[in-house]
Amino acid sequence: MGYPNTFVIVFIGIISTLLTDLWNLILKRGFNIQSLNFCFLGRWILYMPDGTFRHNNIKAMPPKSFECVIGWIAHYSIGIVLTLLFILLAPVDWIIQPTLLPALIYGICTVIFPLFILQPSLGLGLASSNTPNPTQARIKSIFTHIIFGVGIWLSAMVVK
Repeated sequence: MGYPNTFVIVFIGIISTLLTDLWNLILKRGFNIQSLNFCFLGRWILYMPDGTFRHNNIKAMPPKSFECVIGWIAHYSIGIVLTLLFILLAPVDWIIQPTLLPALIYGICTVIFPLFILQPSLGLGLASSNTPNPTQARIKSIFTHIIFGVGIWLSAMVVK
C-alpha cells in the first residue's frame, strides 16, 4: 500500500486537532487554564499582508474582519498540514500498522511551532516568557501537542 489518500490525511488531521480542542476545553472548564484564542491567530494572519509578522501585543492591535473564522480555519489547516508532514516522514507501513511512539514523538516535536514561532510573534515572548504564568503555559503547550500526537495515532487506528 502506498501513501494514504487525501481524505484519510484530512480525517486524521481534523480528528487529531479536535482532540487537542477537547483537551483545552477540559483544561478551561475544569481548571480555568486558558488556551490560545484563535481569533488572535486569525488577527496575526490578517496583518501579514500589511507586512506585519510580529507584534508586541496582538491583543492591542485593532481587530480585523473575520479574524475568528480565519483563526479557526488556520488552526485546523495547520493540524492537517502537520498530519501530512508526519505521514510523509513516518515509515511507509506506519499507516497500515500505526504505532503510538512515532506519533507521540512527532506530536511532542510539533510544540516548537507555538513556543518558538507563534507565541513570540503574538507578543507572548519566546516559549510564553511574557505570559503571567510561563511554566504553566509551556507545560500546557507540551501536553496539548502530546494529545495531538496521540490523536494522530488514534485516528490512524480508526482509519485502519
